[in-house]
Amino acid sequence: MNFIPTPISGCFIVEPKVITDDRGYFMESFNEKIFQNGVGQKVHFVQDNQSFSTKGVLRGLHYQTGTHAQAKLVRVLSGEVLDVAVDIRPESPTFGQHVCAILSDENKRQFFVPRGFAHGFLVLSETAIFFYKCDNFYNAASEGGIMYNDETLNIDWKFPTENLIISQKDASLPPLENAKKVW
Repeated sequence: MNFIPTPISGCFIVEPKVITDDRGYFMESFNEKIFQNGVGQKVHFVQDNQSFSTKGVLRGLHYQTGTHAQAKLVRVLSGEVLDVAVDIRPESPTFGQHVCAILSDENKRQFFVPRGFAHGFLVLSETAIFFYKCDNFYNAASEGGIMYNDETLNIDWKFPTENLIISQKDASLPPLENAKKVW
């Protein structure tokens, strides 16, 4: 596996070694020992989640607070998404900055989003199956979110705003300045 650091400390693009032949391909998508060495921290994933969405669906920006904060390792099993992580760690020099990654079934890239980040994604293909590992269990009372179009974040979703499909819950999330503190 190749671990590519992003401009925001703690976030990594993870490229698995893909072995192809005339039958198809094989790859090791996760190995705890290699992963922990690659990101330089102990991360133990306890929950896997999967979603199916159609083109234009934007999910996010979500996070968990306090002792329920979550690190995530995300990937796309089918289709293509624009994946976004926003640094909301209060003492971070990159607080309020974001990093984006294109994830697809073709590039097989994964994106590691550590604790202290809001996360979201936009489906760019006709459909997408999105899969992610979490290092902490979901807790409804600790759920936080930030509006996808917060002007201070200035995220370029690379998609016409009028064609976005957003849940009512996500459409009513607060701006960063009014959002729950991550810790």
